[in-house]
Amino acid sequence: VPSLMQTSEGLRPVRTIPAHYASASEATQEEVEAVFGAEDADHLWIGSPLDMENTLIRLDLPRLVERSVGVFGKSGTGKTFLTRILMAGILQKRAAVQLIFDMHNEYGWAGTSEGQSGGAVKGLKQLFGSQVAVFTLDEASSRNRGVSTDGVIQIGYDEIEPGDIETMAETLNLTDIQTQAIWTLADHWKGQSWLASFLDLDADGRNKLAAELGPHEGTVRALATKLRTITRLDFVVAKARESAVRTIIDYLERGKTVVLEFGRYKDNPVAQVLVANLLSRRIYDEWSRKVEQALGDRSKEPPQLVITIEEAHKFLSPAVATQTIFGTIAREMRKYNVTLLVVDQRPSAIDNEVLSQIGTKLACLLDDEKDVNGILQGASGAAELMPRYKLIIEYD
Repeated sequence: VPSLMQTSEGLRPVRTIPAHYASASEATQEEVEAVFGAEDADHLWIGSPLDMENTLIRLDLPRLVERSVGVFGKSGTGKTFLTRILMAGILQKRAAVQLIFDMHNEYGWAGTSEGQSGGAVKGLKQLFGSQVAVFTLDEASSRNRGVSTDGVIQIGYDEIEPGDIETMAETLNLTDIQTQAIWTLADHWKGQSWLASFLDLDADGRNKLAAELGPHEGTVRALATKLRTITRLDFVVAKARESAVRTIIDYLERGKTVVLEFGRYKDNPVAQVLVANLLSRRIYDEWSRKVEQALGDRSKEPPQLVITIEEAHKFLSPAVATQTIFGTIAREMRKYNVTLLVVDQRPSAIDNEVLSQIGTKLACLLDDEKDVNGILQGASGAAELMPRYKLIIEYD
């Protein structure tokens, strides 16, 4: 929190950290509002400081979503509930449209309270009705929970591009040679579904293909085995009934928030990385194209979009952040009206360059020094802030 300085125009925040043993006093509501802002159409109350129940902290949501946001904290410290508050506030204040990858079915419909009661809390669909559309990868799971969805995701073989597989190289354990072979196969079957054509081949067909195109027979055989990991997912089909990707993008362009539930695939990294990367890559292309076509006319630009990803280290680790679309969004997409809401309990596992691009970090309890270092990555005066942050953790 910035320090405050009394000027002739009133209290002004100063971006310096007080020295040790500097005199301090409990902040008044007026002083807190000088830093965070007062109640208005853009500000959302998110809570109060410890032992200061009558002091309200508010965030300016339109400014918040202009850059990527991180919510960090170890399991059970309230980061999911805090994320719900932010999502609901963004909807209420109409600060942005949201695409939420709901890995654990917590945000669309009723989620679970993290308090001692463990009861259910209302989801975004229950609170905001038609402003929110819920899609699912697992229709049976949604039906069993009594959830009414706006659509069921199917992804056709013909919708999966080589770039989608390349971003899954670590998840599928692909070698560099196997990754390059994917592009070779796509060129060979240009204008057709390269994935369907390749997997339809029997052993002899794959050997002939290897001899024709150059990859070693073992490379082609291993690649077929790894790609079948994707096609064994029930929502990946030979031909989708309709383009779910196009449908979701249409919802977002019309200003509707989309929650994508993963159902039984909540612990399946192949399903998570495939869907999240495939959808986000298409959004990257669409939003950047439309912003460039608008030529600076804000009225013609697509709406501000916030993409929420849980367990973000799976997509933003140092090994994959430079390859996945999420690393690109964190670094470059602010100018194209797309930012991230990153939710994770292991910020130390996220690429340092990506962490430094996150504009606002909301930190719940973290007791690992590497994680504390991670959330302070890119912060001004991090070396001086570190001992103070540790004291706050001990107090919590």
